[in-house]
Amino acid sequence: MPSLRLLAPALFALAMFGAAVPASADSFSDAQRTDIEAIIKNYLVSHPEVLEEAMAELSKRQAAAETQKHEASIAQNADAIFNSPRQVVLGNKDGDVTFVEFFDYNCGYCKRAMDDMLTLMKSDPKLKVVLKEFPVLSQGSVEAAQVAVAVRMQDPSGKKYLDFHQRLLGGRGAADKARAIQAAKEAGLDTARIEKDIASPEVRATIEENFKLAEAMGMNGTPSYVIGKQIVIGAVGVEGLREKIGIARCGKATC
Repeated sequence: MPSLRLLAPALFALAMFGAAVPASADSFSDAQRTDIEAIIKNYLVSHPEVLEEAMAELSKRQAAAETQKHEASIAQNADAIFNSPRQVVLGNKDGDVTFVEFFDYNCGYCKRAMDDMLTLMKSDPKLKVVLKEFPVLSQGSVEAAQVAVAVRMQDPSGKKYLDFHQRLLGGRGAADKARAIQAAKEAGLDTARIEKDIASPEVRATIEENFKLAEAMGMNGTPSYVIGKQIVIGAVGVEGLREKIGIARCGKATC
């Protein structure tokens, strides 16, 4: 009798989808095929570990395929992901690992993720942090992102941008243009210039670039991250992010 490992994929397909036993059209009669399928199904009932093994193998293969897909999409868009002149760069600009976050100012999970980012920046002096506005939730999100891009245009160093970012993302209530302008004012930025820059082609091009990147990588929500060759969807917490940074840095969760 073949080993469980060899039988598992075929049995799993049969159990889950009712697939016929692989055979050429002339190999078995309908009655023989029915008998064979009954034997296999009875075997699965008596040996549930076979199904568990098959499901684990299927999950492993799907994860490997997803990883390959992610790595390919990152490689194809690497320059725009990591080195775009339209992004905000914080932390160590020459860091050995680049941590890229796509966010929306009206995303509740992004508010918590901001604390994760700040914690990582403080604890990891080798980390380069890139922020990309990805306003997917509302018109207010788009307005806030437009102001944020205008802030970046006025503050290439990122220092005032970070102050603005924390005020707006960490504040109460829905983010929109009015709240974003107020946050920029409190951060010491020239709001008259921001009002002018909001209508500039640079603001539109920045947001369009971020949407195209997100689409290319299968991102449809926030926060989403690119860390090394990995795509991370959702607020996975500071420890989850730290593990991804370790994998990008040295190939394992803890270096």
